[in-house]
Amino acid sequence: MFVISNDRFDTKVPVRVWLESEEKIEEGCLAQAVHLAKLPFVRRWVSLMPDTHMGKGMPIGGVIATKGVIIPNAVGSDIGCGMIFVPMNVKLAQIQGIMTGNGSLIQLLVGDILRNIPVGVNRYKTPQESAVLDRAKEQMELYEQNPELLALIDDGYYQTGTLGGGNHFIELQADEDGYLGIMIHSGSRHMGKEICDAFHAKARELNEMWYSRVPDEWRLAFLPVDTEEGRQYIRWMNLALDYAYENRQRMLDRVMEIVAKQLKKHADVDVEYGEIINCHHNYAAIENHYGENVWVHRKGATRARIGETAVIPGAMGSFSYVVEGLGSPESFCSSSHGAGRAYSRTGAMAAFSTEQVILDLRERQVVLGKHKKNDVAEECRFAYKDIDMVMEQQKDLVKPVRKLRTVGVVKG
Repeated sequence: MFVISNDRFDTKVPVRVWLESEEKIEEGCLAQAVHLAKLPFVRRWVSLMPDTHMGKGMPIGGVIATKGVIIPNAVGSDIGCGMIFVPMNVKLAQIQGIMTGNGSLIQLLVGDILRNIPVGVNRYKTPQESAVLDRAKEQMELYEQNPELLALIDDGYYQTGTLGGGNHFIELQADEDGYLGIMIHSGSRHMGKEICDAFHAKARELNEMWYSRVPDEWRLAFLPVDTEEGRQYIRWMNLALDYAYENRQRMLDRVMEIVAKQLKKHADVDVEYGEIINCHHNYAAIENHYGENVWVHRKGATRARIGETAVIPGAMGSFSYVVEGLGSPESFCSSSHGAGRAYSRTGAMAAFSTEQVILDLRERQVVLGKHKKNDVAEECRFAYKDIDMVMEQQKDLVKPVRKLRTVGVVKG
């Protein structure tokens, strides 16, 4: 970890970076961190995790603590994006050589998951059960001040338990002892983006009216939490967080059913599942750090309090980790949320061919489930930083508990 002092760029607070040197940070990411460090309401410092890269307004892999304000673009457009993981009592060796009428048992599982869970822009044709949305409808008075967003609640019933696209995935994984597990990366679907965009626009209008000194081009418009607009954003953000949490759980429930059914049928194995970990990595929450209550914004960062268990995924066909937090105060008890992009999506498509990625997955014995494979390079392992390098840089933030490699993956 190194520190960029206040004097360097005339900032209000320093920037702490969990990387070897400044050369490891892309220029745009550093510029965004400097913008954050100049904000008058940011406390202590700006923290950049080792997976950090340029985002919209605030770097992905960034953590800040603010006093009295919340910044929609410092939470991000996929509010509540995060991870869920469950281990099982079955070893990969118990099922690896089994063939079915639809290929290997792993191919069957991947295909079954892809058929049963809508991915990408797809959704269910009928409304799904959602306790979170039911509760929102019962408390509609909390949301009626934002009529432009109300349709998100009814629309959400069709997306509960769906994966989405981009870097979201459902994976079958095996740990270093050979035991299998299920890992899912997903968020609040369309809901989070609409909430972020709507409140960023409101914040811009208010900041202009208040003659705010935060330049509009920084895309860091803010809302004081004691204003009606700030309270509205917090309510909608929390709704999206609860929805994302439920969305992951509903998908996991369905995948667990599929795996248990097919392993019993084809391998005569009774599956038992362990403890589920479900955690966000795009959100803001009020927390106490250094003796004061602050709004900690984690945009592509995982909370890692001392003893807390969390999930840090790598790239498709690479490795992922279950970790235990070490409660580092300097990172506001945070860690990376993944490997972090080394190439943009368009950059990855230009640098790596579909054939190259498919061959790489085949060599690694990874089964891919994807409706259209022509954009698979966007999310290949070459497009991301080395997850083991990321873990090395944050040894003071988390302790690895379980290392997992991809066996089968479903992508949007």
